[in-house]
Amino acid sequence: MTANTPPAAHRDVRGVISWALWDWGSAAFNTVILTFVFTVYLTESVAADPKSGSESLGLALTISGVCIALVAPVTGQRSDAGGRRKLWLAVHTALVVASTAGLFFVRDDPGYLLLGLVLISVGSVFSEFATVNYNAMLLQVSTPATIGRISGFGWGLGYFGGLIALVIVLIGFVQPEVGLFGVTALDGLNIRVVALFAAAWFAVFALPLFFFVPEAESSGEPLRRAIFSSYVVLGKRLARMWRTERRTLGFLVASALYRDGLAAIFTFGGVIAAGTFGFTATEVVVFAITANLVAGLGAFLGGRADDRFGPKTVIMASLIGLVVVGGALVAVPGKPAFWVGGLLLAIFLGPTQSASRTFLARIATPGREGEVFGLYATTGRAVSFLGPLAFSGFISFFGTQRAGMGGIVLILLIGLLAMLPVAAPDHSGNSDDLATTDAP
Repeated sequence: MTANTPPAAHRDVRGVISWALWDWGSAAFNTVILTFVFTVYLTESVAADPKSGSESLGLALTISGVCIALVAPVTGQRSDAGGRRKLWLAVHTALVVASTAGLFFVRDDPGYLLLGLVLISVGSVFSEFATVNYNAMLLQVSTPATIGRISGFGWGLGYFGGLIALVIVLIGFVQPEVGLFGVTALDGLNIRVVALFAAAWFAVFALPLFFFVPEAESSGEPLRRAIFSSYVVLGKRLARMWRTERRTLGFLVASALYRDGLAAIFTFGGVIAAGTFGFTATEVVVFAITANLVAGLGAFLGGRADDRFGPKTVIMASLIGLVVVGGALVAVPGKPAFWVGGLLLAIFLGPTQSASRTFLARIATPGREGEVFGLYATTGRAVSFLGPLAFSGFISFFGTQRAGMGGIVLILLIGLLAMLPVAAPDHSGNSDDLATTDAP
């Protein structure tokens, strides 16, 4: 397929790197705030107890998922029509940065739990809206022969960005009794300052994209002023997809299921490490650093496998690995087991995410990438209650946090089975063809 962008954009190494640096920057929210540091702080130090904190976090993220499901496809559709992907990406990125910085005011007292949950939820909503337009821009910096490795390059850079950010957080704020700028753990100040650091990290590394990646052309669809009319257009578009693009719809549904399992791993990984396997805050961050290194390498290698074997092969192999290893972790106790199993999980995370993005990009209608990635976000969020619900529900039913991992594995297995009948997209190019482009 041909992207709706000038050919020169495909060969601009500066544009590819600038695009991928947004992923590097966004890791500050996804890895530091949402997965390994701030959510652990909320459930372990701010909440009255880890069990109620975990359940509250799951509920808050379920509510944010509903908001994303209702709005994401319309934001993508409107940015396609107006040729304003970068503008809306900038707005939503700024809102994530602002909500992240606001977490500085969440002290280690149960009275601040609601504020923390609200800011985490708001950041999650606008992070997803930003990602809709960011993913759609993949076709502006790649060719059919390089889309897999460029997507993997972005995911890999995101993991390495998270790794570097976590190292700074660990050495500068979490581990020492007196950290950088004289910060201590009094009133949770060392973790609250991490929120300011994460906000600044995202803001700085997001900037190159807005200078060096070209804006997409308008899809030609008239931009309707009324939001409601955009939903009417979306309904008609879905009806057309049902008639002519059923593979796309099938993939959206299947990927929604397994991506919700992936999201649950990211969201509750640090919480499980601390609450189930007895990791200290420092040990959680050290594990996160190692896991990001492994996941980044997995994303790079998965991107090359994508270009050679196709995205469905990568997705299926990775999901099988996640289900097998995740199932083993439910039964095996002890920190060594979590270290081994967690790092094995990390190997499969990046390839699954990257190949899912390229699968959809390969079958998207040119000029409607924002809309289809909006649907990608919506279908994911339409069932986003499943991961948090399975996690918190299994905890409530079985009475232990360990049982929550079983709920996550179940969601991954359902997604794997749903993906089986979805036809693989045609993919052109070969991993040996890189000599013809300037892409990484």
